[in-house]
Amino acid sequence: MPPVSIRDVAMRAGVSVGTVSNVLNRPNLVAEATRERVQAAIGELGFVRNESARRLRQGRSRTFGVVLENLANPYFTDLARGAAAAMNTDGFDAVWCTSDGSQAKERRCLDFLEEQRVSGVIITPVGLDPARIADLHARGLSVVVLDRREYDGVCSTRVDHVAGGEIAINHLLGRGHRRLAIVTGPLLQEPIRDRYAGAEAVARAAGVPDHDMATLIRSDMTPTAGKDAARRLLELDPLPTGVFCTNDLLAIGLVNELHRSGVKVPGEICVVGYDDIELAGTSVVPLTTVRQPRHELGWTAAELALAESGASGDHEHRQLVLTPSLVVRESA
Repeated sequence: MPPVSIRDVAMRAGVSVGTVSNVLNRPNLVAEATRERVQAAIGELGFVRNESARRLRQGRSRTFGVVLENLANPYFTDLARGAAAAMNTDGFDAVWCTSDGSQAKERRCLDFLEEQRVSGVIITPVGLDPARIADLHARGLSVVVLDRREYDGVCSTRVDHVAGGEIAINHLLGRGHRRLAIVTGPLLQEPIRDRYAGAEAVARAAGVPDHDMATLIRSDMTPTAGKDAARRLLELDPLPTGVFCTNDLLAIGLVNELHRSGVKVPGEICVVGYDDIELAGTSVVPLTTVRQPRHELGWTAAELALAESGASGDHEHRQLVLTPSLVVRESA
């Protein structure tokens, strides 16, 4: 059965198509008796407004696209919630997409959002290039890059991850640990690379020798990868006594596997994570971690996107940097 059109509603109600359109968009212009006839016809026919077509007629919608790298990670979900909360406060809605770390899927997400006539895009990029940003700007979309510092000519908000890595290792050194390990995912991504760089720099400055400084690089940053890292860690000689994991999921998997192997945390090995996701406080050993202001990061990104979208004339792009902090629990 073909969809019910505005013309069908108009014929059932005995009014013009323009009157039905006014009832849908500007009901205060229509007499009450006429509104009631039109609404009754809508109910009888099961008419559903075509929002995509309406947006094409009216221009940009009151929505923003949020393209995140991995919604399976609670960290990214918290970012999205912070962004959505800020948008809702201003009467906008968020459309969430995930690239799953794929440049091709990221391009498809952006194409989809442009088709939906969103007002702007907030993105944790994996393959976004300056030419695509310029194209989005040229089409009238605001663009905010989230948690990256590699982009010029665009608004961005991020965390100082070098400082976060420094915080983690300084805490372990302060607890007397001199045999250290860093468990991380691939160092191609800027935030992970920065965390590792900050941690390594502090360890080197403290005089930790190469043979007491191990690096375990995993192919991903999941609890399963952390479990595998724990098994590898226990094969090292000398055994590290202080471990920094560059996200909480790695740390939780590692701590749980150490616990199953009979290794006491923090009695024999201390572990520090990164992110402070909700699960960090409910691990088998509550996790000491470097807290990212996740909700604030998403909220700030949304504020930048809204400000750019509402700007008239030249817009001054802003790059904001938030500071991480240490949350001390039982694991270190």
